[in-house]
Amino acid sequence: MQKKEPITEEAFLPISKKEMKRWGWEQCDFVFVIGDAYVDHSSFGPAIISRHLEAHGFKVGIISQPDWKDDTSIQILGEPKLAFLVCGGNMDSMVNHYTVAKKHRRKDAYTPGGVMGKRPDYATVVYSNLIRRSYKKTPIIIGGIEASLRRMAHYDYWSDKIKRSILLDSGADLISYGMGEHSILDIAEALDSGMDVKDITYIPGTVYRTKEGKLNAYEPIVLPSYEEITRDKRKYAESFMKQYENTDAFTAKPLVESYPNKVLVVQNPPAKPLTMQEMDDIYAYPYAGTYHPIYEPQGGVPAIEEIQYSITSCRGCFGGCSFCALTFHQGRIVQVRSHESIVKEAKEITEKKGFKGYIHDVGGPTGNFRRPACDKQLEKGVCQKKQCLFPKPCSNMRAEHKDYVALLRKLKKIPGVKKVFVRSGIRFDYVMADSDDTFLRELCKDHISGQLRVAPEHISDKVLRAMGKPSHDVYEKFLKRYERVNKLTGKKQYVVPYLMSSHPGSTLKEAVELAEYIRDLGYMPEQVQDFYPTPATISTCMYYTGLDPRTMKPIYVAKSPHEKAMQRALIQYRNPKNYELVKEALHKAGRTDLIGFDKKCLIAPRRKRTSAPGKRNH
Repeated sequence: MQKKEPITEEAFLPISKKEMKRWGWEQCDFVFVIGDAYVDHSSFGPAIISRHLEAHGFKVGIISQPDWKDDTSIQILGEPKLAFLVCGGNMDSMVNHYTVAKKHRRKDAYTPGGVMGKRPDYATVVYSNLIRRSYKKTPIIIGGIEASLRRMAHYDYWSDKIKRSILLDSGADLISYGMGEHSILDIAEALDSGMDVKDITYIPGTVYRTKEGKLNAYEPIVLPSYEEITRDKRKYAESFMKQYENTDAFTAKPLVESYPNKVLVVQNPPAKPLTMQEMDDIYAYPYAGTYHPIYEPQGGVPAIEEIQYSITSCRGCFGGCSFCALTFHQGRIVQVRSHESIVKEAKEITEKKGFKGYIHDVGGPTGNFRRPACDKQLEKGVCQKKQCLFPKPCSNMRAEHKDYVALLRKLKKIPGVKKVFVRSGIRFDYVMADSDDTFLRELCKDHISGQLRVAPEHISDKVLRAMGKPSHDVYEKFLKRYERVNKLTGKKQYVVPYLMSSHPGSTLKEAVELAEYIRDLGYMPEQVQDFYPTPATISTCMYYTGLDPRTMKPIYVAKSPHEKAMQRALIQYRNPKNYELVKEALHKAGRTDLIGFDKKCLIAPRRKRTSAPGKRNH
């Protein structure tokens, strides 16, 4: 098969005045300032938004990772005709920079060469302020996950305080939150018509500011004020839950949050989900499919390795995990691309230089979601007070995998494709709700290699309830079914569980129970996720307030770094480096029965030294 030639800079949107001239432009309509390297791939939000605007006749230039200490770095494309767009990156910049222990990460996969430190902390705020110093009146529209999840007042783990809406701290004019294709196009057309950005207050999927007495919103919900939620954690939890219950495009009301000096921040209801045709159109844009060649001397952009041979088939997730922000960002209604669109992209992948026959993934937030949870969602939206899968699958939910199976079968038959992997998360409780073994059988036979990664997260039902995850017995039943189906395929493959330590609700008692479960499995996880309080999740609200916002009842939270270290060490109790932490945890939990030489013990007692190191007793 003929492979395509290497991608040249002509395949990208302009990043300099020189490239603007080659395009015949005197001025951009929009200048997009981004915290990541410029990667023109549909897994990157700025690539989608810029190509979407281009497809509708707007001229978009890109400024990637400007030097925030140098005002001229923001001026390289000149002033845009309509607005600056700002996105901190594919990740919140603070998650990108820091581990859960608040230590600096060593590498940034979204920066050329993996170099850390090429973007500032709180990148969206810093870039917006950088723009405003040079361009006092040019509209600034912020978006992406950082702006989306910080759109209202929120608990910020890294500063350990309540921060204002990012709209205020950035000095931007509008937030385009969530999946921004609808809202950004509406904003662009309004600006292009000559409308003042201050008058753009009506677009779904946006957040704007106004003053008391000038509010123009239909049946708004007034949230507790910023001053109230900074004083009272219960008020914060109440406010958060109001926001959580108003994340659906069909049922949400406008939300109003007041600040000192009579300032109001107003969130319009979310934009409507994309139709299948809209999804197909967006993923058919002429993406270069890789990073800009300007980064080649630095070794390229590491993040491309994970996604250049992968395909996004869906958006949205009705899983409802408490520690996940997808409800706030992509929403709970699953949106999908057609088979034809996905097969077309797969054929294009086979022509890429370096493709070796393996499609790394076909999925999205949850790989095996290929339809809304129930038929009513596309007309009436999701239930405000109920979850689709938690605590048990809703009786209205249609659990089926026929469409996903048919899609994977088509992809397998494409010439040049040796194997199609499914590496997106698989909801095992959704698999269990489907009585048909076809998907699980074909998954085991054709789409994994030796092991399947799933996320039970914990084994304590008390902790699982806090997580919004199914009870442990569902996972145990899945393991039996997985083993049975594997035997039918003639393969011996394993399940690798993702586990989380220190989630709200987990005391040392539950952490020890998890360690005992791991002991009985005869397995020590190489990686453990310590709970990370990121913006806009139920779990982060629990972490900050000590309340479960769904019930307003108190919940235990491990906050001290030392206790969190003990809970984490228990999951990896076999690691000799964790011995002292495990020993201390077992003493504090009253479980010294697990220190000994019995096969049920986690650690053995260590003999005390009776002489100085290096000397032998005789």
